[in-house]
Amino acid sequence: MLIKLAGTALAAVLALTLAGEPAPAADQLGTLLPLAPMGDDGLYKQNWMPETFLDFAEDLTEAAAQGKRLALIWEQKGCPYCKETHLINFRHPELVDYIKANFVVIQMNIWGDREVGDFDGETLTEKDFARKYNILFTPTIQFFPATLEEIGGRAGPRVEVFRLPGYFRNFHMLNAFRFVKEDRYRTQNFQRYILEKAAEARRN
Repeated sequence: MLIKLAGTALAAVLALTLAGEPAPAADQLGTLLPLAPMGDDGLYKQNWMPETFLDFAEDLTEAAAQGKRLALIWEQKGCPYCKETHLINFRHPELVDYIKANFVVIQMNIWGDREVGDFDGETLTEKDFARKYNILFTPTIQFFPATLEEIGGRAGPRVEVFRLPGYFRNFHMLNAFRFVKEDRYRTQNFQRYILEKAAEARRN
């Protein structure tokens, strides 16, 4: 499977910021969350990722009613970096608590056959939705607008407000969710945002 960063510019930024990422405190090692169990489909199942009817217009509306944003995480059986996401990232309490408080995250299978309802009303399978939205590798996290009105008549990848492609460490993943929740994508690119956060971390 193909796992890569989105473009050389982002890769360069991450190379610079990795050195500035704060190391976890020693006492955090005892506070990791339990590893999620694996489902019959070969994907790890987080109990805070809801099972829905996969009608994404309805899911977004329900998320908005809770004051949250909708995100989709794409995985596949046997994906080593999907495993890392659950083994490392989703066992980190600060990250998980932030996601649970501010997002509804739905797990998707890039090769799946479940029926989904797209925002434009089209009904298709998971794998066809992945092709429609150019989901090329796993893990990938898609972030969507706060309301259906913001989507308007857009379809496909243009519906997204941000995408996190590939595996990222806790610092980058947490700040990706913050980047969307704070609506910073409206006025700033993620590269600049993550550089700012890395500089703040070094000062602290």
